[in-house]
Amino acid sequence: MLTEEKFKIRFMEKYATCFQTLHGKPINEGSLEQKYSALVEALREEVADNWVKTNTEYQARKVKQVYYFCIEYLPGRLLDNYLSNLEIKELVRKGLAEIGISLDDLEAQEKDVALGSGGLGRLASCLLDSLASTAIPGHGCGISYKYGLFQQKIVDGNQIEFPDRWISNYSAWQWPKRDKAMEVRFGGIVQMQKEGDSLRFIHTDYEAVLAVPYDMPIVGYGNNIVNTLRLWSAEVMPATEEILLSNRQEYKKAVEYKYAVESLSEVLYPDDSNYQGKRFRLKQQYFMVSAGIQSILRFYKKKYELPLAEFPQYIAVHINDTHPTLVIPELMRLLLDEEGLGWDEAWDIVTGVVSYTNHTIMPEALEKWPVDIVRELMPRVYMIIEEIDRRARIKLEEAYPGEWDRINSMAVVNGGQVFMANLAVLGSHSVNGVAYIHTEILKKDVLRNFYQYEPQKFNNKTNGITHRRWLYNANPELTRLISDSIGDGWVKHPYDLIHLMRYAKDADFLEKLAQVKQVRKEKLAKYIMNKMSVPIDVKSIFDVQIKRIHAYKRQFLNALHIFALYNALKADPALDAPPRTFIFAGKAAPSYYLAKAIIKLINTLSETINNDPAIDGRLRV
Repeated sequence: MLTEEKFKIRFMEKYATCFQTLHGKPINEGSLEQKYSALVEALREEVADNWVKTNTEYQARKVKQVYYFCIEYLPGRLLDNYLSNLEIKELVRKGLAEIGISLDDLEAQEKDVALGSGGLGRLASCLLDSLASTAIPGHGCGISYKYGLFQQKIVDGNQIEFPDRWISNYSAWQWPKRDKAMEVRFGGIVQMQKEGDSLRFIHTDYEAVLAVPYDMPIVGYGNNIVNTLRLWSAEVMPATEEILLSNRQEYKKAVEYKYAVESLSEVLYPDDSNYQGKRFRLKQQYFMVSAGIQSILRFYKKKYELPLAEFPQYIAVHINDTHPTLVIPELMRLLLDEEGLGWDEAWDIVTGVVSYTNHTIMPEALEKWPVDIVRELMPRVYMIIEEIDRRARIKLEEAYPGEWDRINSMAVVNGGQVFMANLAVLGSHSVNGVAYIHTEILKKDVLRNFYQYEPQKFNNKTNGITHRRWLYNANPELTRLISDSIGDGWVKHPYDLIHLMRYAKDADFLEKLAQVKQVRKEKLAKYIMNKMSVPIDVKSIFDVQIKRIHAYKRQFLNALHIFALYNALKADPALDAPPRTFIFAGKAAPSYYLAKAIIKLINTLSETINNDPAIDGRLRV
């Protein structure tokens, strides 16, 4: 067993070796980015060792594994997360300080993993952290976007978008697994061929795309568990690329085709305000789903070597929102066409494996796709969707004879559209909302008909956060105060935070808490001053709204509140109102005109209020 001092010495020796191997010069001659890259390389070995041991143990014990499908992830900066969860952060900090390097400076070199845009991606990453930290074999499945949502700049109060190539200095945290690449097929023709008493479906003339996995480790806290976030990158099939590039006369077309294929994993949430955009976004979703499900099925058959009937006992697939709903017909396709199962047996497996989290109570936000696009892109999958719909309608007609409005509202295919939420509910064994009130609205309103039909499927899972990332790592001052008061067991067991209740009226504790708040406000004020040259009264109330800019997120309502305060102060300069600083952060989708107009409004408010001498700093935006 290594002592802390011996571990520090061993790690720093490894760090020095990594630096020299990567950069061919002494550490003291290196740039901050070079010192950062060497630290990443040294840490990779610590992470990879636990990663291999974790997967070996999972396979040896044939444990049930959870696969979490989400179109986006926001894990943040991983260096700090890995160091903290391996419980070596302070040892590494001390070791680096002894050779004149600040860990904080190195961490500042890292870009955020820009695989998401908001709450959905944040939740997905928090959940993966928690799965690993509670030793649950749970892995993520997503897309390795080359570009983040976009880099936002504010010019004359307006949002301007720029490409965000986040991965430029970050590929060290991704392990390419080309030997595990999958083929995903789009378009083409499906022909039926009778073989004895059964039908065989033959798919020809399709466009094949290679899905290459890039695995990212998810490190559990203090338990040596490392799960996996598998991110798929789109490439031209090697044979296709060779043929295309060998023809010099068609070289330009070959390059254009290569770009078109690779663009599938280029950017999160492409604009879907027109037909081509819709087609591209659905193609992107199927790319992720097909690659992921094929990979899981291959793993199960190769590593577990168990009958397919036992698949639900060893595999769970969770779809986070409707974006990955094609998991359901795609798994059906594989079981029917490639594994030779009958419909009922395949459907029992699918519904035993898949569960679904709903994220919205707005019917207009529930995904639906034109039948023409689905049929064109995924002809065999669409045939399966039609059959799911046909069989569901038969059962619904038995349950609700003559209630055609109800039946149509629950159908998967209706009015020339494929309704993804309906497919997700019908093809899952569990459906949950993300808060008690949300789940109750689903049951009583948005999905009321489904709840009345299959109430046993519905349950609630209130969203939380990874407290180590959002408290332990984010706020060291508050962390110290809590640990000094109740011990540090809460870092591993967050329920221990309940012991803080005994300090609810403790004057000494509350005074220390106020001091912590003030320190953090001063740090934020300093950051804003450095970034935006806006001075902030650190004694004012900080009124903060950080989320995607959207009509239903209510930034506009907040702006009206600011209008009201401003007008009240102008009308009565002696008004007894404490100084207040409103802080907004968030991005609007590039094609979302109203949200971008709200950004312009907030910036106009800021310009007006912050420069009004009559307000004298009592209100700031």
